[in-house]
Amino acid sequence: MRAKSSAITQHGIAVDNAPQPVGTPSASPVPPLTPPLTPLAGRPAAARDRARSGLLQAGLGVVAFSLTFPATAWGLTGFGPWALVGVRSVLAAVIAGGFLLASRVPPPARRHWPGLAVVALGVVIGFPLLTTLALRTSTTAHAAVVVGLLPLTTALLSALRVGARPSRTFWAAALAGAAAVLAFTVQQSGGALTAADGFLFAALLVCAAGYTEGGRLARVMPGWQVIGWALVLCLPVTVPGAVLALSYEPAHLGVRGVAGLLWLAAGSQFLGMVVWYRGMAAIGIPKASQLQLAQPLLTLVWSVLLLGERLTPAAPVTAAAVLVCIAVTQRARG
Repeated sequence: MRAKSSAITQHGIAVDNAPQPVGTPSASPVPPLTPPLTPLAGRPAAARDRARSGLLQAGLGVVAFSLTFPATAWGLTGFGPWALVGVRSVLAAVIAGGFLLASRVPPPARRHWPGLAVVALGVVIGFPLLTTLALRTSTTAHAAVVVGLLPLTTALLSALRVGARPSRTFWAAALAGAAAVLAFTVQQSGGALTAADGFLFAALLVCAAGYTEGGRLARVMPGWQVIGWALVLCLPVTVPGAVLALSYEPAHLGVRGVAGLLWLAAGSQFLGMVVWYRGMAAIGIPKASQLQLAQPLLTLVWSVLLLGERLTPAAPVTAAAVLVCIAVTQRARG
C-alpha cells in the first residue's frame, strides 16, 4: 500500500475507490503529467563519454609510465638498485595509505585479497625490481623497446584470465605492433640478447599479470584503491627490505637521484597506476593495453631530452608502425 500511495502522490492523480454502477462505462485512464522515461535514453552518449574518459585516463597512465625508465636511471645515480626499489615502494605506500585513511576506505572484501597480492607482486615489487636490475647494464632506449611487448603479453593473459575474446582484426594489429617493437629491439641490440633482456622479459610477464588482475579488480572498486591496497599490502616486505638494502647500498643524495625517486614513488607507482586502472576498467584490458605500444616511443623521447641518449634512424619508422597499430586496435571490437 505504501508503494501505491507514493505512486499516486507523485503524479497528483486522485483515485476514486467507490464501486462503479453496473453498466456505467469506466472512466478513460488519465495520462501521466510527465511522459515516462525511456530506459535506454542517454545510454549511447554515456557510453561514448565513458570510452573517451577511459582512453584519456589510460593515455595519461602511459605518459606517466613512459617516464619510469628515465626516472629510474636518475634514481640509480643516488641509490643502489635494491635500495631504490625498496624506498620507492615504501614512499608510494605512505602516499597511498594517506589517501586511504583520509577517505576512510574500508578494507577490501576477503575475496579480493588474492588478486591484490598478484598486483602487489607484479607491479609493486616484480616489475620495478627486474627493470631496475636491467637498467644497470642496459640503456633506457633498449629497455623501452623490449617492454613494448607488454601490450601483447597483457592481452594474452587477459584472454586467459578474464575470458576476453578480441576480434581477429584486433589480434592482427596487436601482433603487427609487437613484431615492429621486437624488430626494433633486435636491431638495437645487434641481434644478441643479454642478461638485461632476460630481466626485461621476466618483467613483462609479472607486470602483465599485475595489469590483468588490477584491471579486473578496478571493475568492482576504484582504481586508486586497487594500487593503494596493493602498496599497503607490501609494507611488511618493503619496509625491512628498504632498511636492509640501504645498509648495504648507502644513498648518495643528489638532485637527479632524489627527483628520480620522487617521480617513481608518486608518479609511476601511484598516480600513474590510478589513472591506468581506471582507464582499463572503462575501455577494457585488451584495448587499454594496446595504448602502451606508444610507451616505448615516448620513453625514447624522454631518454633524449633527459638523459642525452641518441635515437637511431629506425625510431621514426617504428613510431609510424606503432601508431597505425594503435589506431586499428582501438577501432576493432575487443
